[in-house]
Amino acid sequence: MAKHLLIVESPAKAKTIEKILGSDFEVKSCYGHIRDLEKEDMGIDIKNGYKPKYKVSDDKVKVVKELKSLAKKSDDVWLATDEDREGEAISWHLCEELGLDPYNTKRIVFHEITKSAILKAVEHPRTVNMDLVNAQQARRILDRIVGFELSPVLWRKMSMRNNLSAGRVQSVAVRLIVERERDINKFNVISSFKVEAIFSAEDINKKKVTFKAEGPDKIKDEKGAEAYLQQCVGASYTVKDVQVKPGKKSPSAPFTTSTLQQEASRKLGYSVSKTMLLAQKLYENGHITYMRTDSVNLSETAIDESRAAIIAQYGEKYHQKRIYKTKNDSAQEAHEAIRPTDMRAMTAGDADTSRLYELIWKRTMACQMADAVLERTIARITVSTQPDPLTATGEVMRFDGFLKVYSEGRDDEDGEDEAEGMLPPLVAAQVLDMQRMLATERFSRPQPRYTEASLVKKLEELGIGRPSTYAPTISTVQQRGYVEKREKEGVKRNFQVLALQNDKISVTTSSENVGAEKNKMFPTDLGMVVTDFLREHFHKVMDYDFTAKIEAEFDEIAEGRQQWSKMLDDFYVPFHELVTHTTENAGRAAGERELGTDPVSGKPVVARLGRFGPMVQIGVSEGEEKPRFAKLRTNQSIETINLTEALELFRLPRNLGQFEAEDVTVNIGRFGPYAQHAGAFYSLKKEMDPYTVEMEEVAPLIEEKRKAKLESEIKVFEKEKIRILKGPYGPYIKQGLRNYKIPKEKAETAKDLTIEEVKAIIDEAKANPPKKAPRGKKK
Repeated sequence: MAKHLLIVESPAKAKTIEKILGSDFEVKSCYGHIRDLEKEDMGIDIKNGYKPKYKVSDDKVKVVKELKSLAKKSDDVWLATDEDREGEAISWHLCEELGLDPYNTKRIVFHEITKSAILKAVEHPRTVNMDLVNAQQARRILDRIVGFELSPVLWRKMSMRNNLSAGRVQSVAVRLIVERERDINKFNVISSFKVEAIFSAEDINKKKVTFKAEGPDKIKDEKGAEAYLQQCVGASYTVKDVQVKPGKKSPSAPFTTSTLQQEASRKLGYSVSKTMLLAQKLYENGHITYMRTDSVNLSETAIDESRAAIIAQYGEKYHQKRIYKTKNDSAQEAHEAIRPTDMRAMTAGDADTSRLYELIWKRTMACQMADAVLERTIARITVSTQPDPLTATGEVMRFDGFLKVYSEGRDDEDGEDEAEGMLPPLVAAQVLDMQRMLATERFSRPQPRYTEASLVKKLEELGIGRPSTYAPTISTVQQRGYVEKREKEGVKRNFQVLALQNDKISVTTSSENVGAEKNKMFPTDLGMVVTDFLREHFHKVMDYDFTAKIEAEFDEIAEGRQQWSKMLDDFYVPFHELVTHTTENAGRAAGERELGTDPVSGKPVVARLGRFGPMVQIGVSEGEEKPRFAKLRTNQSIETINLTEALELFRLPRNLGQFEAEDVTVNIGRFGPYAQHAGAFYSLKKEMDPYTVEMEEVAPLIEEKRKAKLESEIKVFEKEKIRILKGPYGPYIKQGLRNYKIPKEKAETAKDLTIEEVKAIIDEAKANPPKKAPRGKKK
């Protein structure tokens, strides 16, 4: 038996560390958090200083039992959970459950899983930092209070099933997405005209080349653009002056959690959760430093290794030592930015993991490299018939510096950034040959919808959330149905182009595809209605500054400068009073919007949120005649649908005619669009629109699905409505919407099973439901 028991969070990390420490240490994993607050009474004793009531999670009972047994057999127990507040809290929970004294038990932390870092940590153990534990507990308790007290209010005040919930950070994140959507919806598009002249001149090789020069600021309409071009008819063009200005570009700081998530999204197309999953693998396998950090600090060792790698690969002139300091006061400078543990390794892991690793490697290299040196040329060109000159700009890179390795990506929010080419050599008083001049209609654009990465960037700017919260926040708001990540098809838009060539003006109409978006965050109608309700009745909880202030108070607790129960008390007392007041006095919320009157029945048409989602309603619930309802289409919203679009929804169900002497109708149900024929239902394919699909498309679908159903059926018990079907993993039993696995020993003879045997398999499965697998990593 090993003398020392060392407990870490993940099994992957345990294997790596055990190899480093040798036979004196047995390294075991606790698989993340081992216990959480009880469900009953929120798991918090409000009257007794917000004392938390913890319970070992069902899936961790076996893990804790094993760790207790090993702890008794070992000389001592060491705790090596992650270095953030969550990790500190896990160490404390282990102390509580294993009967260890947190003030004496050896606690070690390291920023990277390398031999030198692990051995150094073992040489300098500390004890559990209770300030960090208290900060984590305060966050967990406050979030539990908000969730447990706000959610029932939503259940009572909204016409939905009791599956709504609210969260402190998540609700604020949804508010950001909702406000951006509304800004886009009310944005007033304004057109203007941009003037560009195309000139030709000789380059250094006496070869004719063309270059662009821009005209005055935006001209507001076509009439003004035509007048400008008219004034240029017969004009001469002369270089007024040429200015050459030196410039430089500096590299970005090394990665923090937030900037890594943003850049992996821009350059690799990774979601925030995928980035963190891959970064976790890289960290646990010893390839990078800890991936949850808001520090841009680099250790001297990392700086020295980067210097050696840069000089070896690119030469001395490419190296420039840089020290980065974190602007955020709450960031711990003892922590490091995310960087490779060995700068000599340029790749690591499988394809996806390797791409993320290479991004981290390049960013770390670039941050210790020299500036890129540029030369910017600005030539002003006079127009003999106009008071304002045209401007041509060009850029020449004199030394690539860090750009040899890495260039930072851009967000949609940053706007257009057209690359500038080189200009031919121009001199003052030089007469230029103008090839043609264009005045092109351009349109103003609203701010783009958030991507996962740009939402993280915004949350960080507002001081909301911390490195460990970004990924779970974004996944939670999508799981709750408040936000969905999807694509939006573009629409065709015409624009005018006025051209002056050979002293003649022509006007042509061109078209462009605008508004197309991919993997953007769209608020659902549910998200909008919930946001409005919470903002109206819980303004403080939804306030950006207040949420950031709460985060700052958690930081103060972590630093030992604030007492956590007092901080909770200051929040809870007024919050609880507001919950009580809202429950008793607030009206119901459905996001109802009147659209007009149905021309056929004369009844009011309303868009609102119903029990199963957004819908349109004709009429009201009065007397015997019930209102008519129609579900909104995927790309429609309560806030933007108009009367014409709403009435179109009542064209369903549509009768397409007869197939095999039976009517075929199409409609939209709870599970999406479907066709009904001879009492059977068939889901329509994704590309089939129930409002436009015709019999020629639906009839083959019915035949295809009927054939597939027959081929998959092994045996049918009509009376009991039970079927034995063939699945990708073998035969199984289907009763209603429930599936039941057939035991391996009976699978080969599934066609011979009797109804009694089938019922016995179902009863056995109900009596012994499969247990959930233990969670690997804390959220």
